[in-house]
Amino acid sequence: MTPFALNAHNVYVAYNNSIILSNVTVAIPQGTMTAIIGPNGAGKTTFIKTVVGLLQPLAGNITCFGLPFSEYQHHIAYIPQRMTVDWDFPIHVKDVVLMGCYKKLGLMRRPTQAHIMRAFEILEQVGMLAYAHIPIAQLSGGQQQRVFLARALMQEASLIFLDEPFIGIDMATERKIVAILHELRSQGKTIFVVHHDLTSAREYFDWVLLLNTTTIACGPIATTFTPEYITHTYGHSELPHV
Repeated sequence: MTPFALNAHNVYVAYNNSIILSNVTVAIPQGTMTAIIGPNGAGKTTFIKTVVGLLQPLAGNITCFGLPFSEYQHHIAYIPQRMTVDWDFPIHVKDVVLMGCYKKLGLMRRPTQAHIMRAFEILEQVGMLAYAHIPIAQLSGGQQQRVFLARALMQEASLIFLDEPFIGIDMATERKIVAILHELRSQGKTIFVVHHDLTSAREYFDWVLLLNTTTIACGPIATTFTPEYITHTYGHSELPHV
């Protein structure tokens, strides 16, 4: 039986001596697109940062395809919230994408011509080839997100984590990004998205993790994204339309 793309068991995470995540347990199969949903302060970003190795759990176990992070880290891509990125850093779009191959190359080796050609191919795939030589600071929010997706593809990542990728972009651009993510899912990539708009969750995702410091529910969206579980997640009786 193929191991789960992501398996977290009894994970606890603390920050500044406060428990942020408690007994988080999830099992996500390969080739799914998972919404991570919960109220503000639920630990959604903390969960992602723990999975990708930026935070260390106090307890518990996390594996990717049955392997620990140390053996699978090169196959994981993380796209943080846009507000946490220094967009004034003077770097062009092409060079952002090429950063995706540095984990395998090492910082002291320069990308080859083959890497550069591959970067152009990926930029074309995400509709950003015309911007290859433009400073990333000059792009719109949606364009910047597509460039970061291109960097993830340059990593040849099989697990892609996006933290609130649709904040601050228009609906047309959001749907373009979703279409790209769906195409990646069809190629066998496993995608995780911190998402706030409950009305679009069923349309965009096929799996859901409902989180509020602990796992409320995790499973196929058709059977898990229910009014009862949402009420439990948000802690109030007034439900949004789902």
